[in-house]
Amino acid sequence: MNVIAMGCGRVGARVSIILDQHGHHVTVVDTNPEAFRRLGEKFKGDTLIGTGIDEDVLRRAGIESAHVFIAVTNGDNRNIMAAQVARTVFEVEHVVVRIYDPVREDTYRRLGLRTVCPTTTISALIIDLINDVLPADEEL
Repeated sequence: MNVIAMGCGRVGARVSIILDQHGHHVTVVDTNPEAFRRLGEKFKGDTLIGTGIDEDVLRRAGIESAHVFIAVTNGDNRNIMAAQVARTVFEVEHVVVRIYDPVREDTYRRLGLRTVCPTTTISALIIDLINDVLPADEEL
């Protein structure tokens, strides 16, 4: 499987390393070349300096043959824009986008993007942990 990951922070690097270890071809795009250090020496994929909202950068990354596009930078706007370009311009079948704002996440999910919202996910996990220690009649 050919995967493009936009963003080489902790999440982008971790997902890219795991996919690479499972034999997938991964190209990581980031604006900061220092970020690629997170990938480590064993990473066999490709790296590309640039932004995933630039169609030329995406073409150099291999977007035209990508099966999956992942947008996990720290910016919701950048992630949303890149995800929409991957989905609508290049017709990438599987696009996953991290969106921090729960309201925006819901909106873009309804528009057909596969979204992940750490704010919603972590809040739910914390509530579950709290409920584990509360009596049944006091659960949130």
